Amino acid sequence: MLNRWGQDVDRGDVTAALASAEVVYDEIFTTAAVTPNPMGLFATVARWEGNRLTVHDASQDPMLVRRTLATVFDLPETDVRVLVPYLGGGFGAGLRVWTHVILTALAARVVGRPVKLVLTRPQMFTSVGHRPETLQRVQLGATRDGRLVALDHEGTSTIGALDDGGVEPVTQVTGNAYSCPNVATHDRRTRLHIPSPHWMRGPGTTQGNFAVESALDELSYTLGIDPIELRLRNYTEVHPGSGRPWSSKALRECYRVGAERFGWARRTPEIGSMRDGNWLVGYGMAGVTFTSGQARCEATVSIRRDGTAHVRSAATDIGTGTYTIATQVTAELLGLDIDQVQVEIGDSDLPYAPYSGGSGMATSLSGAIHDAVGKLVRAFLDLVAHDESSPLRGRSPDEITATNGGIHVVDAPSIGETYVDMLARHGLPEITADGERDPQADGASPPPSGSFAAWFAEVRVDADLGLLRVARIVSAVDAGRILNEKLARSQIIGGAVMGIGMTMLEETVFDPETGRIANATFGDYLIPTNADVADLDVVFVGTPDTVRPIGIKGIGEIGVVGVSAAIANAVYHATGRRIRSLPITIDQLF
Repeated sequence: MLNRWGQDVDRGDVTAALASAEVVYDEIFTTAAVTPNPMGLFATVARWEGNRLTVHDASQDPMLVRRTLATVFDLPETDVRVLVPYLGGGFGAGLRVWTHVILTALAARVVGRPVKLVLTRPQMFTSVGHRPETLQRVQLGATRDGRLVALDHEGTSTIGALDDGGVEPVTQVTGNAYSCPNVATHDRRTRLHIPSPHWMRGPGTTQGNFAVESALDELSYTLGIDPIELRLRNYTEVHPGSGRPWSSKALRECYRVGAERFGWARRTPEIGSMRDGNWLVGYGMAGVTFTSGQARCEATVSIRRDGTAHVRSAATDIGTGTYTIATQVTAELLGLDIDQVQVEIGDSDLPYAPYSGGSGMATSLSGAIHDAVGKLVRAFLDLVAHDESSPLRGRSPDEITATNGGIHVVDAPSIGETYVDMLARHGLPEITADGERDPQADGASPPPSGSFAAWFAEVRVDADLGLLRVARIVSAVDAGRILNEKLARSQIIGGAVMGIGMTMLEETVFDPETGRIANATFGDYLIPTNADVADLDVVFVGTPDTVRPIGIKGIGEIGVVGVSAAIANAVYHATGRRIRSLPITIDQLF
């Protein structure tokens, strides 16, 4: 059963299962508010030309900005153009049209000149959202041999007094992470007089994973079972909510490969049993199940007379490598070299694209490009279908492949011709095709799909001073086909740094009397620096996904989910102190 936000799960009889369970766990977890703080300050430039508005904005969703400004100023959407060719990081803060964007457009209209507005760093704390605080209760029921029989997860998050945003989905993947017959999850929100919270990388799941994976770790010590083994005993190859197999799942391999690279076998299970001089050494781990998004996306692909390709879509690149991925995918599908592909994105006048968030941009845009290229190749075959001078005359799409700058017969690679030759012979400057990827278009219900990971952390805690240091982190990730390993690894490393900050340093503090943010500067709000970041080892496992055109799954957010639990679990192994409140501060360890 779902609540009105579409999050709550009620499967089986949790109350009865908890009452009869051989082992019962029941604890409260809290996480502090944290602020995204991309390096680049958000800025907007607005210019009016008659009734046509052009806006340059720091947005992860130019189509939403266009739609919102058209509504506010009573304009046709075609009279609003939003340009976001590059964005130096957003982390979710750019997924909403904030007040400063509208005010900039209004000011430009009033003064009759272009207006530029750049937020200050303190305004970045107060004006573009933050990850909300959460209060969570986790109840587990298990058998003595570690089989989960009940799981109840309640999440309460904060929201601004006048905000109409949705609930923070703290429990959204809890019911589908492990095999358990009786599951109840509940997401609620509490209104406070504070600046509006908003989505931040891995919204909800990041906080929820900390609570559930910490609870499982605690259960493993109670039962005397290795933390990895406990998770394997509750492993499932099917999506528990639907009973259908996952489209692909290599979480078991994540555990195995991650443990080998980390050296988990060197861990002695007794609390406080590992030391290095005055440092208490702890090993901790956490598993991750993450469901990424897919949305409708359009792309137009052209082949020009000189043999180069031109890709157009309103998609944005927020530093995740959208330009690179689109270039690689197009080049591979058309049989071109990388330098023969031009990608044009970040413009609301281009074919529709969804927001860059939810770990779904690469999947959505690649699917649209895949569709466009398929139509483009068929258009070339249609062009030469009755051309007696073409070696491709009468060939069907099943018989050919795109390679070496043109189309060639699969069984006879020497038979074929280049795009340049076909266009020149028929006197055409280019051929263009429009593509679309819409997962919901045909009403079909694809198999459940998700990304998976296992995180391992080594921490050191000064026995006298309580100083906490993260020495090593290893992450094994299943994100389907990895299109660009350098970009993918960068995403995981960046997420890990964000996770270290959330776990050990970051806390947005509100004045209890006024609700104002009290530490809205980098002098007061602590973020990770080089000295705080451990040796990060990332490895990718798994196979291409079975239901995505290119075989990829989301990767942008799974890098932050699981870090906090792995570190907190390592702290417990080192010190015996179970930390259920983030960030972990020195007074909790001293």
